[in-house]
Amino acid sequence: MIRLRWVALIAAGLCFLAIVGTAYVLELRKISRLSGIIDERMDRLVTMTRDVQILKEKIIFYRTPEGVARLAREQFNLTYPDEWIFRIEIVSEDALPQEGH
Repeated sequence: MIRLRWVALIAAGLCFLAIVGTAYVLELRKISRLSGIIDERMDRLVTMTRDVQILKEKIIFYRTPEGVARLAREQFNLTYPDEWIFRIEIVSEDALPQEGH
């Protein structure tokens, strides 16, 4: 016959394994969730770093005389005194062919 001590020892061991197993599974879930968050933040950091690099290059370009002239032409429609501006407007009443007809 099984002694009461052995039953208590086995029950305590199973209880201990259940507690440790549950804690282990919960920690694995937490690690998985945090890894996902880290990956998301790393992607965001890389994107922002690229954006900052592009903006730095634009700042360097627009500090040059060529950059200032381009900015003046594009945003403010300014020209040098001896330059002419030509605008080309394309007016067409042709309808685009529709597919399937």
